[in-house]
Amino acid sequence: MDWNKLISDKRLGLEEYHDPRWHTRSDFRRDYDRLIFSSPFRRLQNKTQVFPLPGSIFVHNRLTHSLEVASVGQSMANEVLRILEGEGCRIVGTPLCNIPDIVATSCLCHDIGNPPFGHSGEKTIGTFFSEGAGQVFRDLVSPRQWADLTNFEGNANSFRFLSHQFVGRRHGGFAMTYSTLASIVKYPHSSLLAGDKKKFGFFESEEPIYRKVAAELKIPEITPGKFARHPLVFIMEAADDICYQIMDIEDAHRLKILSFDNVMELLLGFFDEKEQDHIHKSMTRFIDPNEKVSYMRSKVIGVLVEDCARTFVANERRILDGEEVPALTRIISPRLLNAYENCSKTAWAKIYCAPDVVDIEIAGNRIITYLMECLTDAVLHPEKNFSRLLLSKVPRQYDTNASDLYSRLQSVLDHVSGMTDVYALDLFRKLNGHSLPAV
Repeated sequence: MDWNKLISDKRLGLEEYHDPRWHTRSDFRRDYDRLIFSSPFRRLQNKTQVFPLPGSIFVHNRLTHSLEVASVGQSMANEVLRILEGEGCRIVGTPLCNIPDIVATSCLCHDIGNPPFGHSGEKTIGTFFSEGAGQVFRDLVSPRQWADLTNFEGNANSFRFLSHQFVGRRHGGFAMTYSTLASIVKYPHSSLLAGDKKKFGFFESEEPIYRKVAAELKIPEITPGKFARHPLVFIMEAADDICYQIMDIEDAHRLKILSFDNVMELLLGFFDEKEQDHIHKSMTRFIDPNEKVSYMRSKVIGVLVEDCARTFVANERRILDGEEVPALTRIISPRLLNAYENCSKTAWAKIYCAPDVVDIEIAGNRIITYLMECLTDAVLHPEKNFSRLLLSKVPRQYDTNASDLYSRLQSVLDHVSGMTDVYALDLFRKLNGHSLPAV
């Protein structure tokens, strides 16, 4: 792959209006601004990240997580450019100078297709088809479409959300630049290649769009249905990995799931003895334990950003050649990798199984499953009275009257995955008769 081809400001759906002239804002910056001001992005503030939406203690939601990932991703991209410049690479006046804006935008929208109630929401939708009432659709759709449904993936849904033309909306969806669209696709292959991890990058309905983007950017198809990653995916992915891993540790401390000593031991593990001595001296300026943890969090993110940037540059040739390079956070320097893995082990052992987290997963599972049961039955049997009433509540942009069943089922997934936690709970209560206007 070639950077000069990989960085294209051509917009999906607006190709005939492409204007290569210089403007006050680059088209990549316009992508960023367009997303920031969109209502779907704002809805992320009412979607669970890991912990229940905040009460008296503020923890991360999907919105704050996405903003932080964008900040970290942009810093990492700038560090990559700094290293490349130090190695004699010319940046100013070349397409490479746009990398920070592209990465920041891809980071902002990497979770925009995720359903309510955290990552468990993805699994709930997939298992509705593979284990639940949705099994009735298996023989009514094609094998590829069935794989799309049973392996439902938030990242693939993000690509659909940004590129699909919903009813009444413009061609090209958000009309993002080709480079931004390609840089959010973590798993550039179809659901038939999802494997045990159930990860893939685009639904059958959006594969022609991805192929169009890949052809424009000269992203090679390694094997049938499987493409090389756009190089900037590695930076976006690393920023996401860093944020959810380190910020979950900080949130767990605020919620008293992890002790101060436990957190300090984990975060100090990223530094050698000399650096630890300096950190201990610096922390004498603070009294508040939360402030000390925040200070440590910022230090850890700083060293991870620098090391991931160096790792990206060191592997740049392999990445451009389309080799299967591991995630950057898996091939960083040994000390950092060991500390990162210790954080991951602690998160799985103590955070993701915490009572409040599990309670959200259980409640979210019941809510999403019930909504899926009602809505999928409605698109399968629209002639029923209840179906008619229920479908009248679905936003018009979702095509519940599509000619084929797969598209109607996708309209259900579009509606459910776009819901906030609060909206999903409210609709669940109304459908069960537990909430009535003015009662």
